[in-house]
Amino acid sequence: MAARPPPARPHIGLNPNHFSSYSGADWGEDDVWDSGSDSESPSASQNTWNRTPSVPPSKLSTPQTSPRPVPKPAQNGSSSTLAFSYTHVSAPSPSSYPPRNESLHTPKNGWTLVQKAGKGRAGDGDAREPGSARDADVEGDIVLGDLDPEFVDMPVVDSRPRRGAEAVRQDAEEIVNDPLHLIRRPKSQSAASPTRRSGSSSPTPEETEKLRRERSIKTNRRNKFVECLTRDDVDMAELRKLSWSGIPNDLRPLAWQLLLGYLPLPTHLRSSTLQRKRGEYQSLVELTFARGKDSLDQQIWHQIEIDVPRTRPGVPLWMHGTTQRCLERILYVWAIRHPASGYVQGINDLATPFFQVFMSAYIDADPEEIDPSVLPESVLNAIEADSFWCLSRLLDGIQDNYISAQPGIQRSVKRMAELVARIDVPLYEHLLKQNVEFMQFAFRWMNCLLMREISVKNTVRMWDTYLAEGPDAFSQFHLYVCSAFLVHWSEKLREMDFQGIIMFLQSLPTQDWTDHEIEMLLSQAFVLDSTWHNAQSHFTGK
Repeated sequence: MAARPPPARPHIGLNPNHFSSYSGADWGEDDVWDSGSDSESPSASQNTWNRTPSVPPSKLSTPQTSPRPVPKPAQNGSSSTLAFSYTHVSAPSPSSYPPRNESLHTPKNGWTLVQKAGKGRAGDGDAREPGSARDADVEGDIVLGDLDPEFVDMPVVDSRPRRGAEAVRQDAEEIVNDPLHLIRRPKSQSAASPTRRSGSSSPTPEETEKLRRERSIKTNRRNKFVECLTRDDVDMAELRKLSWSGIPNDLRPLAWQLLLGYLPLPTHLRSSTLQRKRGEYQSLVELTFARGKDSLDQQIWHQIEIDVPRTRPGVPLWMHGTTQRCLERILYVWAIRHPASGYVQGINDLATPFFQVFMSAYIDADPEEIDPSVLPESVLNAIEADSFWCLSRLLDGIQDNYISAQPGIQRSVKRMAELVARIDVPLYEHLLKQNVEFMQFAFRWMNCLLMREISVKNTVRMWDTYLAEGPDAFSQFHLYVCSAFLVHWSEKLREMDFQGIIMFLQSLPTQDWTDHEIEMLLSQAFVLDSTWHNAQSHFTGK
């Protein structure tokens, strides 16, 4: 398979005096991120609002003026190692993100087989027990659907994806008002029965037994989650323990909100808390945009308008105007509430997992294929507000990644280099020999939490574990994940020169990664964390 060309990357200004002996001219020639110009303006269609509640239409019809361009930082010899305006200079190619890949295999005997992923592997043992053999007896492929007592011919099931209003759950309004309705609601008919073709033969006894074991493991784990989440007062320690190995898809929206501290643990307080927090966000939006876009901070707004259409290129959900307007409001309201950092490119990526996970609670389809305009307005308001508050919770723990000079990222990249020097000496020495600076590739890994390197679905599975680790996981545990991620490619990297290393690390072959690969990466990171987290003095000296 031919290698993909390196995707367009955001421009990052570096001070060569701090990282190497390069001159300013050398860094200008070797800048692997700069791939174009940032002077483009968003299209007029992106300046319309599909939904701005309670804002008088007359106030939104004022003539629009061209937004003021984002000022470029002057070149100087200050001690700042990163330019504050970390911005895109060219729209990322869809190859920037791993394409969505279906792992369906050719049907056997009328049963659709899929490669076993991490969800089937996750056990119900203690949290943070990577590499355990709890599911070792389940190997090979698994069959989609639940097991029926009798294998009889069933009518053909229409497997075409539902992308319109038919994908919206009929009980969507109930879910908005009662988070526990996610658990109480019955499973959809499509998920309750296996998909079979008319006239097809029954599965083999081996396939049947394999399916029974797989279903038993999934059922046991889900029952433990349900028992934990339906208590009058959720045990956070137990929820984290269960979540480390992955959260069932239908329970993830509620579990994430609890793990982030957005929802209170006592059940009787949740509905009133949601109503209050969603009302607060709605008020912030109305107050912020009451006088139209001309009253906004044009530097921040201009950059958001540039970055939002580039979020998850090629994914239908993020190409719809409704989704983009929601994301614009989320990012701008967060930016003005955090003036120390404002908006920094990369934060737009961090909002996408929340939006997709919370949207999945209200539909019976893949969120990436849905136009959110088909959702009821109250549902869309709830998804947007919940995404805003959970994004805010996440960023509170890593805000020093985005303030002036971005000290959090500098610190993490430095510690990553020191750790790799300890755990993979040949790789570290090869990178030094090829004059590869860790900042040249690891900056984006820290800034975007590896979201440019793996798919959103892989990211969602990774964040299950991050949230189970605790509030510092997105800075502390992520350091060990990035180190394990780099070492994973060690053998290939040690055969490449400078140009090959940079191009490879900017476009990694993770298109086919499933939950299994993510869980292996998390397991390796757990081992590194356990070994080195309490041995900080050993980081120095390299």
